[in-house]
Amino acid sequence: MGYFVTGATGFIGRYLVGKLLRRKGTIHVLVREGSQKKFEAIAKQMGWDRKRVLPVAGDMTAANCGLSAAQVRALKGKVKHFFHLAAIYDLTAGAEAQRAANIEGTQHALDLAAALEAGCFHHASSIAVAGLYPGIFREDMFDEAEGLDDPYLRTKHEAERLVRNEARLKWRVYRPAMVVGHSQTGEIDKIDGPYYFFTLIKKLRQMLPPWMPVLGIEGGRINIVPVDFVADAMDHIAHKPRLDGHTFHLTDPEPLRVGEVLNAFCRAGHAPEMTMRIDARMFAFVPSAIRGAVGNLPPVKRFVGMLLRDFRIPKQVLKFVTYPTRFDSRETERALKGSGISVPPLESYAWRLWDYWERHLDPDLFIDRTLKGKVRNKVVVITGGSSGIGLSTAKRVAEAGAVTVIVARGEEELFKARDEMKAAGGKVFAYTADLADMADCDRLVAKILEEHGHVDVLVNNAGRSIRRSIELSYDRFHDFERTMQLNYFGSLRLIMGFMPVMTKRRKGHIINISSIGVLASSPRFSAYVASKAALDAFSRCAQGELSGKGISFTTINMPLVKTPMIAPTKMYDSVPTLTPEEAADLVVKGIVERPTRIATRLGIFSALLNAVAPKAYEVIMSTAFELFPDSAAARGDRAALKDETPSQEQIAFAAMMRGVHW
Repeated sequence: MGYFVTGATGFIGRYLVGKLLRRKGTIHVLVREGSQKKFEAIAKQMGWDRKRVLPVAGDMTAANCGLSAAQVRALKGKVKHFFHLAAIYDLTAGAEAQRAANIEGTQHALDLAAALEAGCFHHASSIAVAGLYPGIFREDMFDEAEGLDDPYLRTKHEAERLVRNEARLKWRVYRPAMVVGHSQTGEIDKIDGPYYFFTLIKKLRQMLPPWMPVLGIEGGRINIVPVDFVADAMDHIAHKPRLDGHTFHLTDPEPLRVGEVLNAFCRAGHAPEMTMRIDARMFAFVPSAIRGAVGNLPPVKRFVGMLLRDFRIPKQVLKFVTYPTRFDSRETERALKGSGISVPPLESYAWRLWDYWERHLDPDLFIDRTLKGKVRNKVVVITGGSSGIGLSTAKRVAEAGAVTVIVARGEEELFKARDEMKAAGGKVFAYTADLADMADCDRLVAKILEEHGHVDVLVNNAGRSIRRSIELSYDRFHDFERTMQLNYFGSLRLIMGFMPVMTKRRKGHIINISSIGVLASSPRFSAYVASKAALDAFSRCAQGELSGKGISFTTINMPLVKTPMIAPTKMYDSVPTLTPEEAADLVVKGIVERPTRIATRLGIFSALLNAVAPKAYEVIMSTAFELFPDSAAARGDRAALKDETPSQEQIAFAAMMRGVHW
């Protein structure tokens, strides 16, 4: 018994070849010139018997799949089963490429099979041939397909038509559902289908605790099957007698809705589930003309495009969220009866798919995440760079090869930090400036641009914090003025100073060191939080104006960090804090990944709770306010500073709310 397989090095093909090797006979596989190394690598990976799996040089785009007359003569009469799997399975591929591979390639395969006098032509089609048929699509249906405007759906439909109209050969057609990874190993060769939503699920996991309910979409029923089921079913059905001329739906008889599928992967990835799901079909009640008009509005198109790019979801995938087709598979079930071959429940292997994706295919794995790759020979300006977070960050970027510019008010400490980093091999420059003085800010900007030409990354780290209740601040209005002057106006002056050159060069990155207090609305920090919130608000507004010009803004809602700034509050000596080095890790993350915001889960949860249940959150904050009194420093009681120690209740509460300023 002889076999000929096109697409043997594809994802389904490699598993089918493994199944065929369990039977007798030689397996000839079509291999393009130049793909021999890929074939050998897959053969080794899959453990194929190379004495029985023989490559045949050819090309699907050529007549007779590129086989010469001599090759055809040598194989003529020796192929009982011709499996045609070579095709483009990609919604995002171009129309011409899909036509060449799916339609013309199928015709070439049919011609070759006829020339070889093959016993049966086994065509791997797809449920895509049904298009967007509204209802149950049976295995004996074909011309009833609807909604074939999409190139992928149309070319798969036309390719199957060629097979069904073939008079020279016996044939069998297999229509697999959306094929995902192996149910036992999780292996998959590319991102497709539900995998497009894995980045979104991963971001949900990073942002929110797994127990938090999330709003999602219910959608239509999406049919998913693992690759091993498809290979097993094709192998079994291909060798059963008296089934020529039949079509087989290799589908799940009990498909899940889109929302249920996403939740299965949310559980697998330990992300919050979309427990509150909106049925996407409700939008069908909106007239198509109105939907089209709204969807074509430039702001809407840009917003949707931005979200899709951020989550790496192709626009073509959205049409399948409300997929209207169900598939009857009774013919397949009869053919598989007694074989033990069936579709396993997604819940039983979803974790394997997620694990394999996270280890091998997560797009984030292929991003240059080295700090050196982002800042080498780039001008990075860090304010407050002589100590604490600023100094730790400066050391990291200097080691990575950046042209590091540190700014601080105190000359002695600043130059000492510069000299130490230069001695370690860094390209470091130091400039003194009082950032609460707008004229000095302007002088600093002019000096840096004169000597370095531009700034690639500005880290607004310099700041002032005041922990004092409002009742103790009635006669200290200057606390609010000086905090706003440095934290907001000083940072803003630098941004506005460097921005013209950034916009001209169409690249630049502003990183603002904000506070978790902005999200948590921490009592006793009204002056500090207000100044940081002002900078946050400016950044959000500016991002909308400048993102199209290559300028990025990142706000880091930094938790409590052990720096000289918090030293006057002795209670902080006994509560959990970040080290400056840990805080610098967050800044490095901001430089490398350029997110809009970096915040802890607790910070995000605090802001969300305040938004949805403001009264309940008010009670929590009021309790914290009463539990943590003004410090001796805030009261101006220098005599009490030595005896100021936190209570066990304070320590326990602060540990539970790690990183929040109290």
